[in-house]
Formats: sequence, C-alpha cells, structure tokens
Amino acid sequence: MKVPYRSPRAVDGRALTGVGPLWRQVREDLQARLLAGQFHDGFPGEHALAQEYAASRHTIREALRSLRSDGLVTAARGRASTVAEPTVIQQQMGGALYSLFASVEAAGLTQRSIVRRLDVRADGVVATRLGLEESTPLVHLERLRLAGDEPLAVDRIYLAASWAAPLLEVDFTHTSLYEQMHRLCGVRLTGGQELIRAVVPTAGEARLLQNPPEVAALALDRLGCSDGVPVEWRHTLVRADRFSLTAQFTPAGYHFDPGAGVTAPRPPGSTHIAGTVA
Repeated sequence: MKVPYRSPRAVDGRALTGVGPLWRQVREDLQARLLAGQFHDGFPGEHALAQEYAASRHTIREALRSLRSDGLVTAARGRASTVAEPTVIQQQMGGALYSLFASVEAAGLTQRSIVRRLDVRADGVVATRLGLEESTPLVHLERLRLAGDEPLAVDRIYLAASWAAPLLEVDFTHTSLYEQMHRLCGVRLTGGQELIRAVVPTAGEARLLQNPPEVAALALDRLGCSDGVPVEWRHTLVRADRFSLTAQFTPAGYHFDPGAGVTAPRPPGSTHIAGTVA
C-alpha cells in the first residue's frame, strides 16, 4: 500500500518555498510524487501542472524535460507526458567479463556512484578469501550506485593495498573500477567466480536502496581474479526490480558452473555463476 505523499507544491496559487530555480523545485516535487505512486492513474498535463504550481508553462516544460531525460516520464510529439515504466538493467550472462557500469549506460541511463567509504583496513575473513595473511592491509571501497537518479546497488569491495593504494585518490563518482585498476595499478581482471542469490535486505540496506518492502534483492558475492590469482573480493546488493540476468544456452547446456566454489557460505540450492559483474 502506497503512503500518501504530502507535497510542498503550490496550492491555490501559493508558490513553492524550496531552494533553487522554480523549475528544479517543481521537478524535485514531481519526482517525489512519482516515487510515492501518486500518478498511477495518469500524469497531469502541462496546463494542469502550471495551475497547480502557480508557474509558467515554460517552467513546467523545463521540469518535465528533466524528468524525461532521467527516464521518469515519457512523451511523444503532440502527446501528453506519461509515467515511464521502470527501466530494468539487463545483464547478459555469456561467459565473458561484463560490466554493470556499461550495462546501465547501455540502457540509456547515467551511471553515478555515491562513495560512502574509501579507506585502508584489515579484515581477516576477506584476506583469507584472497589468499592473503589475515592482517594484510586492504583497500576498502563502499559505494551506492545509481542508475539515473534512483539507487540500483550497493558495492563493498576489497583489494590488497600493496598494489591498490593508488585507487585511494580516485573519484569514483562516474568511473569504472576495473578501468582504474588497469590504468593506475596495471591489474586487469580476467575472470573469477560469482555466487548470486536472492536475499531480503536489512532495514538499513532497504532504506539506502529505497527498496520497496515487497521486493527482494540480489546478492552477488564475487572473487575476481587476474590470470588465476585472486585480486578482488566484492559483495554487491542489487535491487531485484531494477536488474535482471539472462543466459545463453546451447544443446550442451547453460553458461553456468554449478560445481565452482566461492569462498563464502553457500546457501542450499544456490548456483555459482562463471564470470564477474563489474
């Protein structure tokens, strides 16, 4: 059940009282109403919005243009705007190295990250998974990844500080980790093993991802390798309503490797996927 959203929008000619250009205030308010499900039965036209927000048609058009550019509403020439269906990021499972960064951009959305932590720390469990001594310093990167303006995934990544220290100076707002690993550290991921399973996110994770309570998430635990040597341990939590995985198959079977092992607890019935998600 959707919780009614109480908007600061104009009522009876009262103007918005937010910060920034009026079109941006209107855009942000409309986005909040969209996320609250207020326009399930139809999106209002420019004239109705201009009256509701006590704003000019030009202001409304600018707000709608921004919403269209982020894929939240759609409009064809001569037709009113409509609420867009959520863009689902599809990732092909073909056995080759693939990139979530590239998949988001290929879907026509801007991939952006909010870095929550980027530091050096010790983690005995992760170090062991990487074949290192438990006290080995590790570069730790945690980032919230967005597709357009909406949260898509939370990454928690560990790399040996002995070679990954240059990454501490990188701005990961809009860049691929693997590109930076290769450019700054000379390390290129060539394969690995990945465990993908459905999970119920914690309350904190659900808030961070803005995950609807009725939607599960996909957890991806990855051991990334360079020429057979473990170099990366990553735990990624992805909104299951925004992301899907597809597989190629032949008479010989699917591109899955149920016998491969990832150094992590293995839930009953889980399947290990050959490959990596960047």
